[in-house]
Amino acid sequence: QVQLEESGGGTVQTGDSLRLSCAASGRTISSLSIGWFRQVPEKEREFLATIRLNSGAVYYSDSVKGRFTVSRLNASLAYLQMNNLKPEDTAVYYCATTSYPGSSLYHRYENWGQGTQVTVSS
Repeated sequence: QVQLEESGGGTVQTGDSLRLSCAASGRTISSLSIGWFRQVPEKEREFLATIRLNSGAVYYSDSVKGRFTVSRLNASLAYLQMNNLKPEDTAVYYCATTSYPGSSLYHRYENWGQGTQVTVSS
């Protein structure tokens, strides 16, 4: 069993940066990928980025490419660096695991964390 926990959210102003963390516990997940999603009320969860924990290969949604960077310290800790934040980035941010490298499909992810709120004020 794997548990993921996001942290690092908060309230910032337009143009600020935040780094979110996703910490994994339980069984090893080095063969998997960690993906980042976000969700606002009444909308579907939106794929942002994913990273293969063994190779470090990364994949991004076009909506955040160039502003967000996904990385990992090791097989148990991944990050989402978010720069030049905008009010439309306000959402709950989630991480999850997948055995499908590079996948942006919500249903291919599991072991979702509880989410961390990011609020960007104008």
